[in-house]
Amino acid sequence: MDFDLSEEQRLLKESVDGLLKNSYDFDQRKKYGAEKGGWSKAVWGKLAEQGLLGLPFSEEDGGFGAGAVETMIVMEALGRALVLEPYLATVVLGGGFLRRGGSAAQKAAHIPGIIDGSKTLAFAQLEKNSRYDLGDVSTTAKKKGDGWVIDGEKFVVLNGEAADTLVVTARTKGAQTDRNGIGVFLVPRDAKGVSVKGYPTQDGMHAADITFTGVEVGADAAIGDPENGLPLIEQVVDDARIAMCAEAVGAMDESLKLTVEYLKTRKQFGVPIGSFQTLQHRASDMFVMLEQARSMAMLATMAGDFDNAKERATSVAAAKVQVGKSSKFVGQQSIQLHGGIGMTMEASIGHYFKRLSIIENTFGDTDYHLQRVADGSGLI
Repeated sequence: MDFDLSEEQRLLKESVDGLLKNSYDFDQRKKYGAEKGGWSKAVWGKLAEQGLLGLPFSEEDGGFGAGAVETMIVMEALGRALVLEPYLATVVLGGGFLRRGGSAAQKAAHIPGIIDGSKTLAFAQLEKNSRYDLGDVSTTAKKKGDGWVIDGEKFVVLNGEAADTLVVTARTKGAQTDRNGIGVFLVPRDAKGVSVKGYPTQDGMHAADITFTGVEVGADAAIGDPENGLPLIEQVVDDARIAMCAEAVGAMDESLKLTVEYLKTRKQFGVPIGSFQTLQHRASDMFVMLEQARSMAMLATMAGDFDNAKERATSVAAAKVQVGKSSKFVGQQSIQLHGGIGMTMEASIGHYFKRLSIIENTFGDTDYHLQRVADGSGLI
């Protein structure tokens, strides 16, 4: 099997790497994080100008019809630069629901705005007691005429404070943990009855807790079947897990690079500490763990196109396990080898570890996905 990038994919990699190298160093990132919503509208515009926001969408919808490999390339680059902009929330998650389940009218209403950078989305799924169970939904969507009335609470909604449109999971029938009876709805963030409380997260990004109180939406707000939306949710969340695996590889790659550079410059007893064999071995172990994660991230990328949902879910879960283990090891060793400076807010290495830790715990931590692999179904 050929794992080399095509000429077009190499050009994409060079393009996104070049853009972020020129506009996204650690000091600039601090400034972007201080802007409203926690990210830079100017950088988002540059991503749009280079066509990165339109990559996964079909040519019929105004995009480029790119696949999972192209998304992997972009997410690795975003991970290396610790990018704050809501690519995952808007393009991968929000855009994923539209690509995979949206009607022609829904696509026409939202995708052009995503592609040109004028619209961002957020996926409102996590609830107070649901943890990692995508089928644990207590937020309700009740029929009213041709439309729906949504009531409930969602927590830690990435980009929820700045998003124009919320993609909300809500129960249309059944008990709280039934697999059937879950719908996916498009809700304007400024709709009457929507209350948003935004805050920064530990990795420097922004999220929000959102309350829906008698929020009325039309029949056209439902994406796909409002009584059988869980398979769509699982597929799009797997897309997000795959993207986060690639992002983590990029963050680990940069963490290793920064650590090796520090070992070459930091001196003790008159020599660089990188000359000490024990520290060389630790850096080598970091490299091995990084490459294991990279291999599994590639597997997950290929698994995203599997027709069999069970095979896809199990492969993605296996990748999330290895990436989680590698992220923890590489992050911890990076801090250890930097010493005390690695714990300071002024050093970028600690921020990489924070982002890796958040990725490890998003849409299922290592233990959760290890159980999914052991279960064999990938669906628990």
